[in-house]
Amino acid sequence: MSKKKLVSLALGTSLVFSASFTGATAFAQSSDSITSKMDIHQKVKNINKNGPSFLSGKLSKGIVKNDKDIKKFMKDNKELFAIDPHSELTLLEKTTDDLGMSHYKFTQSVDGVPVDGAIFIVHTNKQNEVTATTGQLYKEASKKVTKTKSKINQKSASDLAWKHIGVSEADTVADTHDEHALNAKKDSDVESTNVKNDLVIHEKDGKFALAYKVQLQFIEPYGANWQIFVDANDGSILEAYNAVTDAATTGYGHGVLNDYKDLNTYYSNGTYYLYDVTKPMNGVIETRTAQNGNSLPGSYTVDSNNAWTASSQAAEVDAHAYAGEVYDYYKNTHNRNSFDNNGATIRSTVHYGSNYNNAFWNGSQMVYGDGDGSTFTSLSGALDVVAHELTHAVTEHTAGLEYQYQSGALNESFSDVFGYFLDPGDYLMGEDIYTPGISGDALRSLSNPTKYGQPDHMNNYVNTSSDNGGVHTNSGIPNKAAYNTITSIGIDKAEKIYYRALTVYLTPTSNFSYAREALLQSAADLYGNGSSTYNSIVAAWDAVGVY
Repeated sequence: MSKKKLVSLALGTSLVFSASFTGATAFAQSSDSITSKMDIHQKVKNINKNGPSFLSGKLSKGIVKNDKDIKKFMKDNKELFAIDPHSELTLLEKTTDDLGMSHYKFTQSVDGVPVDGAIFIVHTNKQNEVTATTGQLYKEASKKVTKTKSKINQKSASDLAWKHIGVSEADTVADTHDEHALNAKKDSDVESTNVKNDLVIHEKDGKFALAYKVQLQFIEPYGANWQIFVDANDGSILEAYNAVTDAATTGYGHGVLNDYKDLNTYYSNGTYYLYDVTKPMNGVIETRTAQNGNSLPGSYTVDSNNAWTASSQAAEVDAHAYAGEVYDYYKNTHNRNSFDNNGATIRSTVHYGSNYNNAFWNGSQMVYGDGDGSTFTSLSGALDVVAHELTHAVTEHTAGLEYQYQSGALNESFSDVFGYFLDPGDYLMGEDIYTPGISGDALRSLSNPTKYGQPDHMNNYVNTSSDNGGVHTNSGIPNKAAYNTITSIGIDKAEKIYYRALTVYLTPTSNFSYAREALLQSAADLYGNGSSTYNSIVAAWDAVGVY
């Protein structure tokens, strides 16, 4: 397509003309001749074949009272407006603004089939004189498209559109075998999938074709507003693009600790959603609210002005913002695209249960309780807790550490360690939301596990059948080894080594000794066998009695 330029020229005090055109030559004329139909056209030579995009000034010789007068005005100046207004223009609406100006909005069509994007508006002043015309007209449309009867039907066009994007309509609705998903769909006031299909004239690079404009709008498995043009004769895809990012917005809110947070949100039909489509993932980051206390995934969290500052929204704000931070960490530090490394949706549901003192990864999403206000406040209010839980998801898709005994304790420990990597201000876990009335209290400590009842050496390993073999207790031993490692070699090296061990070497039944070897092998891969980094890990695990 040739490059277009925008040119403005003043013709006396009566006419300012701005047009998109190619190779145009403009001539300034005196203002006393502009009311003649030919004089308007004479202002511009070699005008763009599609007509002017913007024309302003005192354009009509007399007054216009309705759309018929408008069409006559255009017919009188057919050399300029390029089309037959009587056969190709249909009035969509007439509005009058607070200044008393009227605006006639037309769409161009060929045999009743609209030309996509061809909206043309004629503006009149209080005296009913035409003062401006704006929009797009296509002179060639009626010449290039002479038949407007399609050879394929509407359903076939929709099927071809779904096939083009590699998603089926069934993929975008709740799982019919999932009771929780069905409840969420029922409780949500958001239509999850919307399909629009209209016959139009499609224009691209000067080529015109009869086409179905298929709009596929859905929020699962990722946010989309696909605009797909399917040739109505042969079914080929003429053009396709996802317009969903136009709805991506940035809001703000206050978290559980009343701290300010920027939020990536989504706007639709006057409502904002905690729905982040800005990440380079196949899915999205979304935050929901549990219905009836325990119905998952719950309904979408919404707001009317994108300022999420109500105290009742604090848990949602933190869950949403921190999920984004965890995604960014894994993507930017380890080039991991979401927990499955395939850009899966990260979904969080808050306000689960009643005074529920826990947070968990249920195999498909994050779930947070509000706490009872004494033992816990809202559990989404701590970055290290969110990072801990989402790392369980990473572990599930990598090492698959079985959640019992030593492999389960490693599962817990790796989540604690990555919680620290994301929130390295201290070596405490959950201090922001645990016992809100007690300052400095925490769930666990990597530097001093014994402070919170965990062993920090194999001599004190707890043999128990409770808590799946003590997964939350005995994790203190590998946590202490991690603390020894980090303080010796630094975060930058430690996080690379731990990530490699988790994603490359650990397996479902790995025990503490196996974890030591996996970390050593990872250090050897990255920094050399026998290097100071390697030897620091040897010392870190020796110190906790794991050989």
